[in-house]
Amino acid sequence: MVQNIDTLHPVLDRVIDNIGKVMIGKRDVATLSLVALLADGHVLLEDVPGVGKTMMVRALAKSVSSDFKRIQFTPDLLPSDVTGVSIYNPKELRFEFRPGPIMGNIVLADEINRTSPKTQAALLEGMEEASVTVDGVTRSLAKPFFVMATQNPIEYEGTYPLPEAQLDRFILKLKMGYPTMDEEMEMLERMESGQPIHELDSVISTEELIELQNEAKRVSVDASIRQYIVSIVDATRNHLSIYLGASPRGAIALMRASQAYALINGRDYVVPDDVKYLAPYTLAHRIILKSEAKFEGITAEQIVTHMLERIRVPLVRR
Repeated sequence: MVQNIDTLHPVLDRVIDNIGKVMIGKRDVATLSLVALLADGHVLLEDVPGVGKTMMVRALAKSVSSDFKRIQFTPDLLPSDVTGVSIYNPKELRFEFRPGPIMGNIVLADEINRTSPKTQAALLEGMEEASVTVDGVTRSLAKPFFVMATQNPIEYEGTYPLPEAQLDRFILKLKMGYPTMDEEMEMLERMESGQPIHELDSVISTEELIELQNEAKRVSVDASIRQYIVSIVDATRNHLSIYLGASPRGAIALMRASQAYALINGRDYVVPDDVKYLAPYTLAHRIILKSEAKFEGITAEQIVTHMLERIRVPLVRR
């Protein structure tokens, strides 16, 4: 889908341009990351090492004036290292809670699939309910709360595949991809005198971001668009190559993402093209393929794209 640059939301266009000062040729990934942030969801960035996954998260975090935390996932990381821990204070004769790095606005979960499933699960409550329970006490997380996780492909040594329950918490799953030769030449030119991320300034406040998130929720979704979303999700549950289709959370995620994408494009209503563009990023990671499909080299993204070609697109009159 081709964006009309002239109609982009001015504030959000400024954020995307700011990220572009560091991430060359990744405007689409920056836009989709912003979609997840506005939709009050979370993003999983998967690709080989060295293509700029962590830098993308840092650039987005620096563009927003909010509390940024980073969790470097390692095989020996414990759940309490993520959520926090209660420590006894002998002077006060009581336990005091020391918050973990999950208690931030924008949280980078770096190389999330290099730690054990038990520690991975420490993020589940926060990502779904915006709260953390430690020693029986539930603490709410500050708004906005946004997790942007990076992971290497599971074929790499020392990685643990994320369980389906956790994958379902990510509204979008994105891939960075290698830059073109021209983009890589420009990258080397910018990096010659230093790292541009250190000179990046914030262009939007936390209060503005929260207001934009609320504005995204007010974007109109026509009944025919909702039916289109349900038809796409239902098709994943009846496909011959799919063992387990997308959950109802996937339908909600696709609608929320479409609302945010419409806002970025300067509209207060969703059009079918928004849904069609976002469906592979929103649904593919929620699908479990049958072993025969995997053996034939078929991917979930290919199946979703093929289904979109067969499902009737509604005609929305404005």
